[in-house]
Amino acid sequence: MNILTQKHLDRRFFLRGVGAAIALPALDAMTPALSSAASTSSGAAVPAPLRMAFTYIPNGVTIQDWTPMASGANFDLPRILKPLTPFQKNVLVLSGLSHHNAEALGDGPGDHARAGACFLTGVHPKKTAGADIHSGVSVDQVVARTFDNSMRLPSIELGCEDSRTVGNCDSGYSCAYTNSISWRSATTPNPPETNPRLVFERLFGTDDFNEDPATRARRSLLRQSILDVVNARTQKLVSTLGASDRRKMDEYLTGVREVEKRIQMAEQDNHKFTPSIEKPAGIPEHYSEYVKLMYDLQVLAYQADITRVSSLQLGREASVRTYGEIGVPDPHHAISHHRNIPELIDKISKINTFHVSLLAYFLQRLQDTKEGDGSLLDRVMIVYGSAICDGNAHSHGNLPVLVAGGTNGQIKTGQHLEYPAGTPMTNLYLSLLECMNIHVDRLGDSTGKLPGITTIA
Repeated sequence: MNILTQKHLDRRFFLRGVGAAIALPALDAMTPALSSAASTSSGAAVPAPLRMAFTYIPNGVTIQDWTPMASGANFDLPRILKPLTPFQKNVLVLSGLSHHNAEALGDGPGDHARAGACFLTGVHPKKTAGADIHSGVSVDQVVARTFDNSMRLPSIELGCEDSRTVGNCDSGYSCAYTNSISWRSATTPNPPETNPRLVFERLFGTDDFNEDPATRARRSLLRQSILDVVNARTQKLVSTLGASDRRKMDEYLTGVREVEKRIQMAEQDNHKFTPSIEKPAGIPEHYSEYVKLMYDLQVLAYQADITRVSSLQLGREASVRTYGEIGVPDPHHAISHHRNIPELIDKISKINTFHVSLLAYFLQRLQDTKEGDGSLLDRVMIVYGSAICDGNAHSHGNLPVLVAGGTNGQIKTGQHLEYPAGTPMTNLYLSLLECMNIHVDRLGDSTGKLPGITTIA
């Protein structure tokens, strides 16, 4: 609240400057009586907004190193999930979920493409390498449509491995299927943005993304910090805020500045790196820093309430990325076909554990970001997993999947639940949509909501 005028700050307020529009984090000044939640006209409290995130891991996992031995709340985290130990009470591990429509169903090879296309849709994609691709609307886009008119960005789609979207990428399946897990419609995938610089501009810059590369490069050389562009307006706003809101603004703007600097450093250091895959400008040298930057951008987007839903592909299906920084120089896809060779299985487990350690970083960042009387971790539910169980067998049953976050108290985390073999993964999505107050009768091959995971009556 503006202490001098007793007026509340609009939740959709932006700090605007030439070429920049910065949304604000949740402030006490945006809610009546400095409460952590808004109120309806009747005075009833409105819960802080819930966000939904999806993180996809390619090529499956070593399922025996992923699955807890015990069910219920008294379980130990296995090797791959061990990095989540500090957040075990915020994690729900699910076994038995499947994507039947990622199976061949008479279409022959192409499990990686089907897995990517099916993960958020539950739909069997049409086998084609042409323009006549066909899958289904993904769960993240069901959320995006709900908030289309109230969010600056209905959704954000991120990736950590660049890929073309046309041509044949897997046994007669279009590259669109391996490159995108988000689908706006049955025929329109949402290719992920892999360049952190462009993600940052989409979140905080103006809509100038149709510029040619040469013009964009010239503007980059002359670029001021986005925060410098809105500096005068920021100082004027901060002078009207209470002590708590000034602290929140300082933390938020510091986070924006740090991300901006890391992107700039990555751009400057780009010429020093010769990766095994093509790398666009603005991507950090080390994969771990790349993923952390993409997670940080999601934290900023949630903190400013720019969007309520995001997706991140840690790698596209059939990824051949190497992981030299953890001692695995072999191409990921090749060693996922481990042929039960212990050395290769161990390398896959190392990659899987490395990926989970980066998820733990995301959870820590969310926990460290305060919102109202809690943190962003309390206001988010993250689905992390794959549509391939074992890369060697290309199996799509008993998938590695977990839900993490506080979920506004609506998901019964801190446990391992086992479901009958063949239970559709899309049943999980129906339950999570209910937590967002989005009621959908069917998604892909769903047969009903997943029992036992929500606190919703």
